[in-house]
Amino acid sequence: MNLIIDVGNSFVKLAVYSKNKLIFKEIVEIDKVLEHIISIKNKYNKLTNAIISSVGRLRKDDIKVINQLFDLLVLDSRTKLPFKNLYKTPNTLGVDRIALVCASVNQYPKNNVLVIDAGTCITYDFINTKNEYLGGAISPGLRMRYKGLNNLTATLPLLDTKTPNNIIGNSTEESIHSGVVNGVLKEIDGVIKEYEQKYSDLTVILTGGDANFLSKQLKSSIFANSNFLLEGLNFILKFNSNS
Repeated sequence: MNLIIDVGNSFVKLAVYSKNKLIFKEIVEIDKVLEHIISIKNKYNKLTNAIISSVGRLRKDDIKVINQLFDLLVLDSRTKLPFKNLYKTPNTLGVDRIALVCASVNQYPKNNVLVIDAGTCITYDFINTKNEYLGGAISPGLRMRYKGLNNLTATLPLLDTKTPNNIIGNSTEESIHSGVVNGVLKEIDGVIKEYEQKYSDLTVILTGGDANFLSKQLKSSIFANSNFLLEGLNFILKFNSNS
């Protein structure tokens, strides 16, 4: 059994996999992660391996304790990966993006795959049929766009995410919703279309916190999978355990 520790900026996703089956998942505050991990360890006595993917801050003392509890793998640019990385700056490639690419390698081998992670940022990651990771793109996510309009202007309000009623906003609030949400949708559909012009047999995966909100509104054909990153981390852990 494997413990997956996906550390974000404020919260941590914890997941337990038995082989390829997700049997437990929860989201906890970063300063309470250790007590939750100990509780999980006590609940699942066959849990022996763990992986940490950290784009946020996890205390060194916490990592030391986790390392004592498990056979621990900390994902970074030096970790052995199941694909050829052609990114020109591999040391700056986010571990979350690495995990998403590994999930695509595992679930869609020898396919042209575009993985779109709609979270704080929207990341696009592409791997081809030769198992070569070529890179992708990074753009602001929905909440970042809403906050940017509020923070960088004098009068625009900060709004909660909402599906716009119309492409034509007939109030300031509706105009913001139309600009932010339709802007993201048009961006994603446009990026997919451009990839499809070059790779006709493209598989597109949409994941991340905003995946469910966006998937119903996109025109492009996609597979939505909210656990894709966790599945990639589980595969990396198994791949390195068997190496």
